[in-house]
Amino acid sequence: MDTQTSRRSLTYNLPNLLTYGRLAAVPLVVGLLFWPLEFWARWTAFFIFVVAALSDYFDGYLARAFAQQSDLGRMLDPIADKLLVASCLLMLVREDQPITGFAVWAAIVILCREILVSGLREYLAGVRVSVPVSRVAKWKTTVQLVALSFLIVGPAGNGIFPWTVEVGIVLLYIAAALTLYTGFDYLNSGIRHIVGPEE
Repeated sequence: MDTQTSRRSLTYNLPNLLTYGRLAAVPLVVGLLFWPLEFWARWTAFFIFVVAALSDYFDGYLARAFAQQSDLGRMLDPIADKLLVASCLLMLVREDQPITGFAVWAAIVILCREILVSGLREYLAGVRVSVPVSRVAKWKTTVQLVALSFLIVGPAGNGIFPWTVEVGIVLLYIAAALTLYTGFDYLNSGIRHIVGPEE
């Protein structure tokens, strides 16, 4: 197999296709959230978001299981994750949306952390330093995605679960707390590499 064929096969392997699907889910979920109180739109957005969130786990698992890791996948995977989370947060802090009042600060913390860590990772990649994802960071991502799932379905879910929005807000606060912890952890690790070892 020549180099060009090999690159093409990695570009269109199943893990990368799942990542492309997650990217495609972003405008779909955002578009559906423009109908803030429509039952069908909320539930459709919820199902698309949940499938996209689950694909985040499976693309990494499949890439490792079938040795299909690629530079393209490593680049696009975190971008897809951050676009999905950031776009949903922005849509959910609009007027008549469930993230209001003090909860907006939780959303701001999550967005700022994502930007900070992205910039830090880009810098460290330039000096060939890898920052592995910690276990707490994985918990943060899970709680964050579950919180957004509750908030996306919002009041439309009250017929099944009466405290949909309230649970979503509580989980958003927990995600923000974990975000602060992991953000500080990443920043501390990054600073050590930037300033170098102490004499």
